[in-house]
Formats: sequence, structure tokens, C-alpha cells
Amino acid sequence: MTTMAAIAHSSTSAATAHLGLRERKKIKTRAAIRRATYRLIMEQGYDATTIEQIAEAAEVSPSTVFRYFPTKEDIVLTDEYDPLMEAALRARPADEPLTISLRHVIRDAVEQAMSGEFESPEEQRLRSRLMAEVPAVRSRARESMSVTGRMMCGIVAERTGRAPDDLEVRAYCMGVVGAMMEASIHWAENDHRDNLADLVERTLDVVEHGLTPGKPAGS
Repeated sequence: MTTMAAIAHSSTSAATAHLGLRERKKIKTRAAIRRATYRLIMEQGYDATTIEQIAEAAEVSPSTVFRYFPTKEDIVLTDEYDPLMEAALRARPADEPLTISLRHVIRDAVEQAMSGEFESPEEQRLRSRLMAEVPAVRSRARESMSVTGRMMCGIVAERTGRAPDDLEVRAYCMGVVGAMMEASIHWAENDHRDNLADLVERTLDVVEHGLTPGKPAGS
């Protein structure tokens, strides 16, 4: 997901500085495949873009693409930096309320993403639009969301003294990552007019405080 990837990107330079040549090459290859995919989708659409075309544009073999990304949806959605998000949360003060820690980390991530430092605004909007419009991408996004949610369960369990598989812990964590996904989809469905960081804040308010009564639809 966009916000999760942004957390990672904000720490990528520091993290990769300690990696060996082989790992740095892998990161470079993944980035080339991702850029080629975005470019082709922008030019001809998602369905018309094939793995063979992506491989040719990225100057790698189709088997290399599949080695890094099992499906085309994974190229768009890859969130390979959950450990860095985990580090960002663990870096918050131990006595800080959990909701405040999450808001700080997520807000910083969204603002980093919107700065355009690591992805162009067009690429960010494209990813959210594909999540909103392409069923296969949205389905894969939900699978990725569950992985991030399980990672978050470990941190929340530590901070609350509960077990990671506690139902309340799982419900809370999946509520948080689900809120971020819905914020991104809503952003796309409304032509990216709103500020994504503000949308995420709104969804986190619902997770934290519940849904307040509003006017009936159409009133």
C-alpha cells in the first residue's frame, strides 16, 4: 500500500547503505521493473500490459520479473518494507499512547510519499486508481494488507500486554491498515482532489473513536 511503502522509502537510503552489492542490485532491478510497469500502464492501460512487455521495457527476462514479483498486481502493490515500518513504530517513545505513535508514523509516511521524492505524483495516483478500478489489484491489495496487519499485531501486542493473536489486537490492527487502504481508494474515486494525509486522519479517527451519527443519504 502507498502509505506502507512510503514509510519504507523514507528510510531506504540509510538501510541500503549497509547492504552488499548483490542486495543493492536486487533493489535496483525491482525499481526498474516497477518504473517500466508504471510507464506501460500509463501508455496502454493495465489489462493490455503484459509481463513480456514489462520485461522488455525493463531490459530483463520474463523469468526475472516473476522472480521478483509473482504476479503483475504485485509489481503495482509491492510493499517489501514492513520491517522498516516496524522499526519506525518501535522508535517512538515507549510511554507514548499507541494511537499517537501510529498517527505520527502514518502521517510522516503519507507526507513523505506526497513529496514526490521517491515516486512521481502520477505514479502515486496511478496506484490508487488501479486499486479502485481493477478488481485483481484490489484483491491482491487486501492480501498484502493482511501481511502488514499481522506485522503490526506484534507491536500492538507488546505495547498493550496482549497476545499477538488476541482477537481485539487483530481487529484493531486490521482496522488501521484497512482504514489506510480505504482512504487511498476514496482518494482515487474522487479524482485525487482531497489531501491524502487528511483522508487518512479521518479514517483513523473512525478507528479510534467510532462512527458518529450523520445526516441520512440524500437529505
